[in-house]
Amino acid sequence: MAVRSLKLHAQALVAAIQFLTRIPVPLTVPFEPQVLSRSTAYFSIAGSIIGGMITLGFAAVQSWLPAGPGAVLLLALWLSLSGALHMDGWMDTADGVLSHRSRERMLEIMKDSRVGAMGVLAAVLLVLFKFTVLYELLYNTNSIYALPLLVTIPAWSRWWMAAAIVIWPSAREGEGIGALFQAASLRHVWSGFVLTFLLACGIGLAFGLPLSTSAFTAAGAAAVTMATGTFMSFWLVRKLGGLTGDTYGAMNEAIEAILLLALLLLTTH
Repeated sequence: MAVRSLKLHAQALVAAIQFLTRIPVPLTVPFEPQVLSRSTAYFSIAGSIIGGMITLGFAAVQSWLPAGPGAVLLLALWLSLSGALHMDGWMDTADGVLSHRSRERMLEIMKDSRVGAMGVLAAVLLVLFKFTVLYELLYNTNSIYALPLLVTIPAWSRWWMAAAIVIWPSAREGEGIGALFQAASLRHVWSGFVLTFLLACGIGLAFGLPLSTSAFTAAGAAAVTMATGTFMSFWLVRKLGGLTGDTYGAMNEAIEAILLLALLLLTTH
């Protein structure tokens, strides 16, 4: 029994990494409800792997490159690690909800593979925002907080994706991303939160921060994540009647952007 449980958790971790990143994991796992529901508890692990690679890149370009080219390379790395999966959701969501059409028409627009003007505009603004924040971080900060917090930004944003899947209804019942993870429960969300919080504290300690400081910054990141995610979830549900795979990606992008801004404000003031 214990061996089977351990195997399921290992499969869930691999599924989370394969689903949320483009990092090659040469293992085959069954994408079935029992595995996928457990994988939501490990979304933040997949995010922290992305965050760790971005942080290594940040340290490298800060040492060897000017801030401008460094910020561009970091953004390219960030997008490539997820295959721009969540950026696609951000663009599709912008096309739909900013069209101000009926609920049914907005959902149709979001399913369309073609990108509209609002999607392009939203993507450009988001990329410019992230570029500017990364540029300022590279140019202005040598704070001990910068690197450990940068690792955990993608972890918190992906934990919220799991929370949104479980807590809010699907706009398309029986189809889409929500259907894949319909067996996920609040237990998985809570487990994921505890794991993310402990992970954030552990990373802070590994970078030499005191435990109290690590816990305080982790709590702050959690609060910003939940505030941003809750606001967006209520707004999107009011617009669409529920959430979709695109909106989960859009919330991931928004939370990453807000946490980046919070990191900039913390480390440069």
